[in-house]
Amino acid sequence: MTGRWRVGVALAVAAVSGLSLAVAPPAQARESRDRYAIGDSVMLGARTALRSAGFGVDAAESRQAYAGPSLLRRRGEQLPRNVVVHLGTNGTYRLDDCKALVRAAGSERRVFLVTIRVPRSWERRNNAVIRQCDAAFAADRVHVVDWAGAAADKPRWLYADGIHLRPEGAVAFTRLIDEAVDDAVRAARRAALSAASGSGTATIVG
Repeated sequence: MTGRWRVGVALAVAAVSGLSLAVAPPAQARESRDRYAIGDSVMLGARTALRSAGFGVDAAESRQAYAGPSLLRRRGEQLPRNVVVHLGTNGTYRLDDCKALVRAAGSERRVFLVTIRVPRSWERRNNAVIRQCDAAFAADRVHVVDWAGAAADKPRWLYADGIHLRPEGAVAFTRLIDEAVDDAVRAARRAALSAASGSGTATIVG
């Protein structure tokens, strides 16, 4: 009995018996866009929006920046090509930890470091570390996504603590990250096509 025939029989039986038969839509692949995000409670507030945009998400409350490298190592070869990291909200972000995180992602992956928006003494220092970490690697390997700058004059995006995301902020947070990844992918494709213009062969990396 084929799957199509079975569905037809089920619909016919439902019609005869007067039952309402709901047909569920096909499940969507959450990581189909080759992008993965790890973060703390700020990212947790945008988890639904990120997943709807095609990201795999691993976000948890009170997560410290030093946990980043081990989280990526645990994923290993399962990590997608584009890795987004939002850490540093909950305390000190050491440069060595950030560099270890990039190395743990692997040389074939792009890492997007998202700056933090947190009214605490460590905000400025941690964002400086994120930029120093970016500068320590090739431009096409690490990218900074400036959430701190984007949210600076948008208090309606954040709850009263000035940290966590209201629904509107979750959408903005997701859009900013998604567009940053899209821009990097497009730039890599342009570079690959340009490099291959004389050979007729291009390796397009998503």
